Amino acid sequence: MGDEDDTVHYDGAEGGWGSIKGMAEIAWREKPTPAVLNTLRRQNKVKGFMCVSCAWTKPAHPHAAEFCENGAKATLWELTSRRCTPEVLARHKVGELRTWKDHDLEQLGRLTHPMRFDRASDRYVPCSWDEAFEAIGRELKAIDPRAAVFYSSGRASLETSYLYALFARAYGHNNLPDSSNMCHETTSVALKKLIGSPVGTCVLADFDLCDAIFFFGQNTGSNSPRLLHPLQEAVKRGVKIVTFNPIREKGLEVFKNPQSPTEMLTPKTTQISTLYLQVKAGGDIAAITGLIKHVLAEEERKWREEQRHVLDIDFIEQHCTGFEALKAHVEATGWEEIERESGLARADLRQAAQIYIDAPRSIAMYGMGLTQHVHGFENLAALTNLWLLKGNIGRDGTGISPVRGHSNVQGQRTVGISEKPELVPLDRIARQYGFEPPREEGMNTVKACEKILSGEVKAFIGLGGNFVRAIPEREKMEAAWQRLRLTVQIATKLNRSHLINGEIAYLLPCLGRSEEDMQASGPQAVTMEDSLSCIHGSLGKNKPASDHLKSEVAIVAGMAKATLPPNPKLEWDAWTADYARIRDRIEESYPDQFHDFNDRVFTPGGFYRGNSARERIWKTESGKAQFTVPKTMSSVGFEPAVGRYRLVTLRSNDQFNTTIYGYSDRLRGIEGTRDVVLMNPEDMGAAGLREGQVVSLASDAGDGVHRQVDGLAVTPFLLPRGCLGAYYPEMNPLVPLWYHDEQSKTPAAKGVPVRIVI
Repeated sequence: MGDEDDTVHYDGAEGGWGSIKGMAEIAWREKPTPAVLNTLRRQNKVKGFMCVSCAWTKPAHPHAAEFCENGAKATLWELTSRRCTPEVLARHKVGELRTWKDHDLEQLGRLTHPMRFDRASDRYVPCSWDEAFEAIGRELKAIDPRAAVFYSSGRASLETSYLYALFARAYGHNNLPDSSNMCHETTSVALKKLIGSPVGTCVLADFDLCDAIFFFGQNTGSNSPRLLHPLQEAVKRGVKIVTFNPIREKGLEVFKNPQSPTEMLTPKTTQISTLYLQVKAGGDIAAITGLIKHVLAEEERKWREEQRHVLDIDFIEQHCTGFEALKAHVEATGWEEIERESGLARADLRQAAQIYIDAPRSIAMYGMGLTQHVHGFENLAALTNLWLLKGNIGRDGTGISPVRGHSNVQGQRTVGISEKPELVPLDRIARQYGFEPPREEGMNTVKACEKILSGEVKAFIGLGGNFVRAIPEREKMEAAWQRLRLTVQIATKLNRSHLINGEIAYLLPCLGRSEEDMQASGPQAVTMEDSLSCIHGSLGKNKPASDHLKSEVAIVAGMAKATLPPNPKLEWDAWTADYARIRDRIEESYPDQFHDFNDRVFTPGGFYRGNSARERIWKTESGKAQFTVPKTMSSVGFEPAVGRYRLVTLRSNDQFNTTIYGYSDRLRGIEGTRDVVLMNPEDMGAAGLREGQVVSLASDAGDGVHRQVDGLAVTPFLLPRGCLGAYYPEMNPLVPLWYHDEQSKTPAAKGVPVRIVI
């Protein structure tokens, strides 16, 4: 694969003084309000403020500083002293702002006033809240509700999300795509079908009891650094960690704990991964098949020689179906095919499998490196196969744990943000509120984009996020977007989606989660669900960035009141005045998961809403956990070809989703730019390319559509042969809208077919 000395890389550990410097640089740039120190002190603690960054859990016994580098950056970003006032926006035409980089747009600061896009002047102009709500309501009432899309990012609270979904259904549609459609929808579909639960099965205590942790396609160091604390503690007590990832991510290699004086003042670090295998992009099915092959071989040998099982035979017989078909398939699959498709040596796979065999209790963790593939479902099915073999679901210290992205992306689904009516208690909602919810399946992200392109969608409301920037097929989508009748964006800062407008467009500024939300009954708390299915309360205390901001709850209620006919059971004003009343309604809709909701809001460590698969209750078609036979050894949706590469889209250390905090990707050794393409040095030599040479990447999807991104500097990096790396969302124009997981329709951004254009 090459030598790291020949590539761009970072010599330090994740954390340490580099992490402190990274936070300091953002603080200097954002010039946050003085309240930031107290906010960071309260971050992710009981009766404190829950981070707006990743969804990793908040422990009952927090560290003195229960925030990570990226969590601190998110807080500094929200509490910036910069203000994007009407006067600032008046100085720039929207057409001019479209030429700015993502980072520069958000550097204008916090939005302060509701704004209306004036097409004649190509500028945003201030408006009143009443004007905005009245216009939005008028436009929504004028169209078929099924022609409207209500999108939500993973940031909005449970209270806001519940009301938003209720608004959509009272209006007349289930068109509720969310950010999960673009990342972990594959999890929701696959785990639901295979084990009967759409979310992971672990709780935090499992990490204190496990003997091995396996990571697949997840970058802990940049995306969820607080997870490194339990990983470090696990390593100290002898847990072995095995990582499969095309890219060597520093956070799963070496960690220097910024909260340890000993580590900060000495060369001491913690090696996180016992074994780190750089699987080829799209090669995880083959790699996991290799692990299973060795496990099955050891089962046969152990039983023959010692009459002892490696497999959990009782679990397989009592709780599973499909084992014999899987066993026959794996035994018939040769090592040559496994090595070719995974890019890994048989000896390395056997070493990883032996760690799995020797560990009484194992946890599997994964990210979008598994979910964002054409055969992402097959990735998760293969992983589930491996975990079922030893009964590693439904025992303490075991489980499957997807590492989710945005802070409440999982929770939004829990309270009704879903295009699938079968996932929502519609009968109960009908009884609660006296209207008949629509039963027709709504639009997910891909379907919404398809219908925007066809002209069937007339209105789009965005509850946070940066939808236009986050989706595939950017050029086509931006052109079609401007044919929409109505676009509404609810946000804290300006981003590119706010510059691609429909005929009528409003930009509505909302409170940040760290800010005090004062309503008629007093200051309000909101709640969110972490990736381990625990619910946490959050209480903002900072002075709002502007007196003209409204809370997300108030904005959703304002739009709903202006759109819907009167219904005494839809108490929009009462709910806005007191969010505890919203939580009462959530409890009525979801009594099993949210009983005594208001009494449990500030439970230390959050309150656990339960998981049937953890109890070995399998809510699947068969009533058992499902072994499956993979239909392919590669999760990419294309065959190898001369000059064709597998592009893996990446997020930097200075980034959260589409938010770009700066231009330092410290943990990969890349500074000052995002316009790079990472490439194996041997591939560079074979292609006749030199370091720093500027090239373009073009789509090689074979559909006759020209897609190209220019101006990328070739950068030598330790990657598997045939794989490239480049940054998201800049590479989204290369991803066809139709190129997604077959079952979940999650865009396949971790294995995009491209070629290099010189």
